[in-house]
Amino acid sequence: MPAVAKIVFVGAGSTVFARNLLGDILLREELAASEIMLFDIDAERLETSELVARRVADALGAPAAITATTDRRAALDGADYAINMIQVGGYEPATVTDFEVPKQFGLRQTIGDTLGVGGIMRGLRTIPVLLSMCADMAELCPDVWFLNYTNPMAINCRAVNRATTIKTVGLCHSVQGTAFELARDLDIPYLEIDYLAAGINHMAFYLRFERDGEDLYPLLRARAEAGNVPDTNRVRYEMLRRFGYFVTESSEHFAEYVPWFIKRDRADLIDRFNIPLDEYPRRCEAQIAGWEAERQQLARGEAIDVQPSFEYAATIIRSIETGKPRVVYGNVANDGLIDDLPAGCTVEVPCLVDGNGVQPTRIGALPPQLAALIRTNVNVAELTVEAALTGRRDHVYHAAMLDPHTAAELDLDQIHDLVDALLDAHGAWIPDLR
Repeated sequence: MPAVAKIVFVGAGSTVFARNLLGDILLREELAASEIMLFDIDAERLETSELVARRVADALGAPAAITATTDRRAALDGADYAINMIQVGGYEPATVTDFEVPKQFGLRQTIGDTLGVGGIMRGLRTIPVLLSMCADMAELCPDVWFLNYTNPMAINCRAVNRATTIKTVGLCHSVQGTAFELARDLDIPYLEIDYLAAGINHMAFYLRFERDGEDLYPLLRARAEAGNVPDTNRVRYEMLRRFGYFVTESSEHFAEYVPWFIKRDRADLIDRFNIPLDEYPRRCEAQIAGWEAERQQLARGEAIDVQPSFEYAATIIRSIETGKPRVVYGNVANDGLIDDLPAGCTVEVPCLVDGNGVQPTRIGALPPQLAALIRTNVNVAELTVEAALTGRRDHVYHAAMLDPHTAAELDLDQIHDLVDALLDAHGAWIPDLR
């Protein structure tokens, strides 16, 4: 018998992403009759997303009940699952500010959504919205599973876990997506790969990467030493050479989590490692254009092609609803999961999902060099959350001062001035800090 769950898409105006997740859900027979509620504060984008959702359901012959609303409380009332994909402040003005203000200080970024001054600011403006949303959920759907896709993942999930009792798991496609890329690099079918990864979101590492019990790391290391690597992945293969393990997040992301690859007086590094500065604004503009193209496609009545994605949301919902066990990678509180990372911080580990919910797997200790590197990023996340939850402005300075990339480029006075400039530029998007 198909499961009938109420699944809420929060920030459903992220049309393309919402379409992919909805397709994953409705492709599963057990979930095809679910109640789908689309919520967004942008009525125009929500209208497009609703049309997309109905076209997806029609294409799959799924009997889902689809509703759209700009009323968050109405959307969340009685929800079983809330899938979060909001971007507080949007591309303009917020993301543009995150990139353009630091440039005035000589600080360049690639993605700016997870760490660095861009990630700090994104966390500060997102956390209050998430906590308000969780307060609604505590009242209207206290047993809901909150599936968060919004970055900065480690920061957002840490804040929700510290300040609320809502069952939360952060989801990303980097672990499974990178495993697919590595399988392609090695010319091995992805489904033949077996791996174990752990760490934090965007800085987890494959502790084991095998095929039929054969360790594939020697093949990866040989490629790294020979320089036989994809042009878009030079940073990660260099990290494999230096640290001994392959990181799960893309090279353009990872380059700004450490102090070694982006330096304003070292253009040779940018060229050598093929680092795409200002990559995220370009992606945002492409997504905006894609949304417009999709809207026009719908207006012409063209068919929608529905293909399964790498995302985990539908897998989690299906396993909880049916009890069929699956393993996914989730971002959860470090309650005795990784010994050499701080207690309570958000870690990314394999999780068993079944009728009992999402159950994280204990990893134990990471290789010491990996734990040490990861802690440099955890420090920034923890201080950003502290700033957001206590309202203390000095913790924003502390987070920025301890950020590896920012500290590699700017002195203490410059960092202080940059934080002030960013907070001023964001204005009401970030609550007052004392």
